[in-house]
Amino acid sequence: MKKIYSIILFTAVSLSIKAQTMVIRNQDIDKMVKSVSQDSLKSYISKMVAFGTRSTLSDIKSKNRGIGAARNWVVAKFNQFAKQSDGRLIAYLDTTTFKPDGKRVDQPTLLGNAVAVLKGTDANDKRVYVVSGHLDSRVTDVMNRTSDAPGANDDGSGVAGVIEAARIMSQYKFSATIIFVAVSGEEQSLLGSGFMAAKAKKEGWNVDAMLNNDMIGSNNSSETQIIDNTRLRVFSEGLPSYELDKNAKNIRQFGLENDGKSRQLARYVKETGERYVDQLEVKLIYRNDRFLRGGDHTPFVENGFTAVRITEMNENFDHQHQDLRTEKGVRYGDLQEFMDFEYLRKNTGVNIAVLANLAKAPSVPTEVKVDVKNLSNSTYLYWKAPANGTVKGYYVLMRETSSPVWEKKFFTTANELRLPYSKDNYLFAVQSVGNDDTESLAVVPGIGR
Repeated sequence: MKKIYSIILFTAVSLSIKAQTMVIRNQDIDKMVKSVSQDSLKSYISKMVAFGTRSTLSDIKSKNRGIGAARNWVVAKFNQFAKQSDGRLIAYLDTTTFKPDGKRVDQPTLLGNAVAVLKGTDANDKRVYVVSGHLDSRVTDVMNRTSDAPGANDDGSGVAGVIEAARIMSQYKFSATIIFVAVSGEEQSLLGSGFMAAKAKKEGWNVDAMLNNDMIGSNNSSETQIIDNTRLRVFSEGLPSYELDKNAKNIRQFGLENDGKSRQLARYVKETGERYVDQLEVKLIYRNDRFLRGGDHTPFVENGFTAVRITEMNENFDHQHQDLRTEKGVRYGDLQEFMDFEYLRKNTGVNIAVLANLAKAPSVPTEVKVDVKNLSNSTYLYWKAPANGTVKGYYVLMRETSSPVWEKKFFTTANELRLPYSKDNYLFAVQSVGNDDTESLAVVPGIGR
């Protein structure tokens, strides 16, 4: 049996105190997370609210009102950050025209996604990581293009997080490419993200992971009046909607209903986010999105990419999809005054921690296998080196089949490991570990005979 160099233990809910003292924070990533500024986030929100409405159907010619002015402003912010990137950050407006659909688009509409691409430093590393928020806003009637729709939290908060991530991360170098995008058309049925996901598939982008941020800045709920800025939800699908028929047999046979790529990404968000952001617990929600609702990660999932939704713990429906008004002493509308910028700071930090770790880390180990040639109460796993990046070793991850998170991590410098735990009773995966202690996504082993 190969030597086991270290073991890190995790509780089933979150990192234990003992585990936190053992986990290493990468100094650059820690600095990035601590650089997130409440003042910067407030300034972005204030500017977006000042455009009056950002309805996808609103004016695109005005310089100070409507979705056109808003998306041009986001591109301008990205271009401002490009000056500190040594030419690696490139910003542009990616447009397409949607025809009337008889549903939520009633006239030909020029839709534009505000995009910034931070090119990776390794020309051979084709991995792409996408982080998004949606720029468009709405009131009660989704077809109302003229009334003020401030959209401070939905989804000014997500876009503010994306802009702040671009501001900070453009000052650093990453092996892989990161795309920051403020999509339009979310409220009109995920039009902007659908356009981007289809383009990514058609052009063969190697999207390794996509983080969709939608409403990450409000700490309280309507009805129950719960106030909580210490928890963040991550939604992820279990069974893949893409080519499920091809994968269903293996999923059923090996008990991998909770081990699809998006669910592995969600676990990664939890572990990494809690490592770098204090006083925050990432809650794993085992469904693609909220009940009968959707978000901008969904078109990516449906096109075969790994994607999750990051969103606040409690939604306040008095401040979501509402006309601005006061009724029976209750103020309705998505106004900036109802936001918690410390909460938004922490949630933005989670995004940066995850993106930076992924983009700096080696790519995943290849040809990961679990040996089944002989019946055994131990488990033998083996793999090959990743396609990109330098590794100092690998983590073999283990958890009970009923656990939502990885419970043990075994480090080895070898490309194989035999563990005294039965594959009948546990689930396993393997991660690459870089020289700077960054980790790739986890890969569930295939069958080795």
